[in-house]
Amino acid sequence: MLAGLASAGVLAAADARAQVPGWISQHPQAPTAAPVDYLAVARAQLGREGNRIAVTDRVGIVDFGLPSSRPRFALVDMIAGRIDLYPVTHGRGSDPQHDGWLKSFSNTPGSLATSRGAYRTSDYYWGANGSSMRLVGLDPDNSNADMRAIVVHGAWYANPSLIATQGKLGRSEGCFVFGEELLPQILYKLGPGRLLFADRLSAPPPQPVLPPLPGTENIVRTGTASGALPGTAD
Repeated sequence: MLAGLASAGVLAAADARAQVPGWISQHPQAPTAAPVDYLAVARAQLGREGNRIAVTDRVGIVDFGLPSSRPRFALVDMIAGRIDLYPVTHGRGSDPQHDGWLKSFSNTPGSLATSRGAYRTSDYYWGANGSSMRLVGLDPDNSNADMRAIVVHGAWYANPSLIATQGKLGRSEGCFVFGEELLPQILYKLGPGRLLFADRLSAPPPQPVLPPLPGTENIVRTGTASGALPGTAD
């Protein structure tokens, strides 16, 4: 299987971004966020993990502050400084509304949610989802990765073409799932013994503060002496 992955990786030497349709980054449902310095994040996380990461030439960074309609998995080449971007799923427990945005993380078994934190990539194996790669959780927030069978694998519901038809990817059960055609690149280039770090890195774009409508500045809610309005509707 490893030989097959290596062959796939050699054949996939072209820039991964060229294989992701250009309309992904221009999707109308994907608001613009301040760019993340993935190289700086990778350096900081490698420094934090120290000798727990044996292979440091490439690092995977997942920015779950972006929706699944955006290529939010950054494969960082620490030597060349090159960053390739790929779409990746999050768990259904992190997005119950299935609107494409991760709402929360969880390390709880059965949550079907994504866990944040640093992972060490482990061995390749062939499982129910075909070629896959195990992950070791290195932080308290993802320490149950092995128990929860949180791995890297491929599936049809992570194919980038879905973004054109439904505006988002499907959801996993907490695994990092890539499109079936992209998976060989990920497995070969990331490979065992490296760092995969996942967290919310991008902040949502600021929402505009609208001025009050003319003539409504001094309206006071009936029965509210202070004039303060409630924060939420009943």
